[in-house]
Amino acid sequence: MIGKLTGLIDTITEGYLLLDVNGVGYVINASGRTLSRIGSKGDPASLLIDTNVREDAITLYGFADASEQQWFRLLTSVQGVGAKAGMAILSVCPPERVGLAIAAQDKAALTQADGVGPKLATRILSELKDKAANMDISLAASHGGAPVSTPASQATSAPENAGLEQDAISALINLGYARSDAYTAVHKASAEANDNLQTLIRLALKELSA
Repeated sequence: MIGKLTGLIDTITEGYLLLDVNGVGYVINASGRTLSRIGSKGDPASLLIDTNVREDAITLYGFADASEQQWFRLLTSVQGVGAKAGMAILSVCPPERVGLAIAAQDKAALTQADGVGPKLATRILSELKDKAANMDISLAASHGGAPVSTPASQATSAPENAGLEQDAISALINLGYARSDAYTAVHKASAEANDNLQTLIRLALKELSA
């Protein structure tokens, strides 16, 4: 079982790269996120590896960090989500967003991935809602995009004013904002809203426009 490979990038194409490890070229499937981060031809690269062994093929999947690898394994634990679909999801909804999409039950975020239809997206959201609570969700901050680590259990728990927050999220969605973005903005604004829906919406809109 291969757990990690380090070598020089020989070729990068859509969906995979060829990594030269001491003269041996390994074809490694990877998400768009990983491929955009590891460098270019001739650069040294080190990838965490998951190995998929079948009767007719041995396929390698590479990850730039442990977070992406963990989410890949979690996503592919859902019935109907193969490795290809898992990679597609992580390409359009990287680790710092996929946990948030699950917490927000944002089906639209997942159906952007090739091969993921509404039924499969619904199954992913339903099956992973509780499991994702055991992982850290890295939320992108409104200001400058700096990541803010938040326990998934906190993000997915139902606060006392959950009904108020859901009303605010629905209002923002009706205004055209994505569910995940609305979810993030409302949770950031809720501490200052004093259980007032109009205030919560106004503060969330301020977060979204920052």
